[in-house]
Amino acid sequence: MVKLTFYGHSCFAIDSEGKIILIDPFFTGNPQAPITADEVKANYVLVSHGHGDHLGDTIAIAKRNKALVIANYEVATYCQKHRVEAHPLHIGGGYSFPFGKVKLTIAHHGSSFPDGSYAGNPCGFLVSTGGKVIYHACDTGLFYDMKLIGDRNPLDVAILPIGGNFTMDMDDAAYAAGLLHPKVVIPCHYNTFDVIQQEPKEFKRKVEAETKAKCVILKPGESYNL
Repeated sequence: MVKLTFYGHSCFAIDSEGKIILIDPFFTGNPQAPITADEVKANYVLVSHGHGDHLGDTIAIAKRNKALVIANYEVATYCQKHRVEAHPLHIGGGYSFPFGKVKLTIAHHGSSFPDGSYAGNPCGFLVSTGGKVIYHACDTGLFYDMKLIGDRNPLDVAILPIGGNFTMDMDDAAYAAGLLHPKVVIPCHYNTFDVIQQEPKEFKRKVEAETKAKCVILKPGESYNL
């Protein structure tokens, strides 16, 4: 069984047969976080880009758990400089790990580290584990190549940002769901800050009216079994 747990904003944990893959671990400073960074367990940490609300507590969590960070080359190198083990990938590249495979997809966004230095290209993630395929779009605007992602990968879950301002809004994310045609859509990256306030129930209505996907809304701390 594969279990998805939402920790608020864009942070999710994938529990695949006891291996925990944590994505964009933003806990410290996250008003939605149901637990602290010190309480999180992880075997792997996936980082989509260098912004503080995504890189978040990666270094501290990876060190405490002796977890492997998986990210683009620039973010991986940054983590290695902080004495964290990391595996670098880049857009379109993938690699098989003990839990399954991770492939990086494009994402239309920016990326810099908290000090303003260059953090490489932002990305999304295709995670294949436990017989399931999960696409986390991470921070991105709508792009038509999402159709290629959906056509080439039978998605069990698509995690999509809906907050607008920095990413897709609800309308664009619902359209993205139509391009991706996953079985389940889970919204993220909303209501953390004033400028990304959205009503997820309205997004659920749009998705289920306009696509064949089921939309699952998770509150921070809640899980969904695939």
